Amino acid sequence: MHPQLAPQLIDARTLARLTSLADLDPSVVLDDFTTPEAAAALADAEVIVTSWGCPPIDEAVLAAAPRLRAVIHAAGSVKHHITDACWERGLQVTSAAWANALPVAEYTVAAVLFANKQVLRLAADFRELRARHDWQAAYPRIGNYRRTVGIVGASQIGRRVLELLRPFDLHLLLHDPYVDAAEAAALGARPVELDELCALSDVVSIHAPQLPATRHMIDRRRLTLMPDGATVVNTSRGSLIDQDALVAELVSGRLNAVLDVTAPEVLPEDSPLYDLPNVLLTPHIAGSMGTELHRMAAAAADELACYVAGLPFAHPVLAQEIHRTA
Repeated sequence: MHPQLAPQLIDARTLARLTSLADLDPSVVLDDFTTPEAAAALADAEVIVTSWGCPPIDEAVLAAAPRLRAVIHAAGSVKHHITDACWERGLQVTSAAWANALPVAEYTVAAVLFANKQVLRLAADFRELRARHDWQAAYPRIGNYRRTVGIVGASQIGRRVLELLRPFDLHLLLHDPYVDAAEAAALGARPVELDELCALSDVVSIHAPQLPATRHMIDRRRLTLMPDGATVVNTSRGSLIDQDALVAELVSGRLNAVLDVTAPEVLPEDSPLYDLPNVLLTPHIAGSMGTELHRMAAAAADELACYVAGLPFAHPVLAQEIHRTA
């Protein structure tokens, strides 16, 4: 992991627990497996605890780590560092993606509820008027009662969003090709095709993984299907939306957006998305930040406790499922 990340990720309580469970030296934080320090650590390692910034664990790394049996990832996706060689070795792999999903889902729910209240546009109008106004007449359709929210992707985040939205008086739609009607119903949603979801939803929230098949899944045609005044929420990856088409809709004022991710990740300084009153743009902060990082380290400690006790991981990453996850 990035060396500067370790002290932000692991608080004193979790560090004490990790060191009580295993022979772990908290001063050894690696972001390069080719150094002499790394070679010495890998020679005896049975478990590697990883996070953002971990280099690939490839054949050369595995050759230097003959005792390695498990990788515990204190972050989300393992695709950046778990290679085919890891699966061929038969390594056990676990991820704290479920823990990272929680703040993303919370951000999304806040975005959905604010979107249906038209908070961005109302705030901009109030800032300009600075006086009493008949807001009911100006915004007759605001509110969350019986509005329709479409969730694209029953990922860990998407499922948590559905769970958190269930107590509200909303109609919940779900598009996910791997979820059947019975499972969707159990999640509190009605399964629909993506075109129908776009056409019916007051808010479309994207939680699908970044895969070749999902690039621009929300394209120009599907954006035009969305009702006037609808809001697009994206906390997944910028590549899932045709951004040029989205910008055109947002500049016109027909749609609204809450975007925590874009393509590229940092937009050019002259991008209109920075200044549009119908766009809330945040710098990829929906995932774990600050104290939320400690949850992922605690999750890693829980998985290490399972390993030490000879129990299966509570949140394993399986080779056969990696192709359709983030």
